[in-house]
Amino acid sequence: MISLRYHAVSLAAVFLALAVGVLIGSSGVSDRLLGAVSTERDDLGARVQELTAERDVLSAAQRGADEFATRIGPAAVRGVLAGQPVTLVTSGADPADRDGVVALLREAGARLAGEVALTEAVGDPARAGQLRELTVALLPTGAQLPAASDTGSLAGGLLGAVLLGAPGTPPARPRVTPEQARVVLTGLAAAGFVQPGDPPAPANLVLVLAGGALPGIDAGDAAAVTARLAAQLDRLGAGAVLAGRAGSAESTGPVGVARADPALTAALSTVDDVQTGSGRVSAVLALRDQLDGRAGRYGTAPTAADGASPGA
Repeated sequence: MISLRYHAVSLAAVFLALAVGVLIGSSGVSDRLLGAVSTERDDLGARVQELTAERDVLSAAQRGADEFATRIGPAAVRGVLAGQPVTLVTSGADPADRDGVVALLREAGARLAGEVALTEAVGDPARAGQLRELTVALLPTGAQLPAASDTGSLAGGLLGAVLLGAPGTPPARPRVTPEQARVVLTGLAAAGFVQPGDPPAPANLVLVLAGGALPGIDAGDAAAVTARLAAQLDRLGAGAVLAGRAGSAESTGPVGVARADPALTAALSTVDDVQTGSGRVSAVLALRDQLDGRAGRYGTAPTAADGASPGA
């Protein structure tokens, strides 16, 4: 006869067996899972090493190409702008980019008419009204502003009136006197829109040199001011080039804003990699193209539809 004690012991044995089975089974699953994770980890580690090696190779190739472009740059641009007066307008440009481009302009035979350095206030939406009012108040007698309401076009119209006008600059229009130019730039400097400095001599061409993508909530608006300012300078002279460094072709960069509007890049040339030796060469060659009536979008960004450089 089976006693209650026997039943209790039997049930206990069954539950113990189940517990041991579950433990053994889960241990096997855990071992297999850990093995799979370890294998995946090793695969990912190997892939990371491969990508790191590829990155290093590409970086070395880029450095080599940049060094080569820097070495041959003077020969590539020599004489292409012989005797042409060029004004440099900077807007958040890196000093190294500025110095590199100026050196190539001299190698190209250009005459640097002068430089105007815009401040961040030009692209500040909170000061847009003040800048619009100032363009009207400072406009020299006989000069005209464009039929536009955006600050970039208006500021470009005012600067164009005092920066452009060397012999041969189309279209024909009254030239401002050196004193009028000084009054305009002094007024803009006093309001904090440009850095103080001597007014440039009249020029035919303008190189607008910018930085990369702009930061902040109003970045797109600020980038649009620079893009439209450059486009207006292009309309008033023999040509203009808007050049920025890596990131400038993004939606919050001046080159990116310009390229997003076909009406702007129909005549204005843009370069998006002026931090490189090849980009600086492209900026100078693009000025030559402007004199010859050609415009293009150059650089390494996906929107550089006309290749790495003019003639490439």
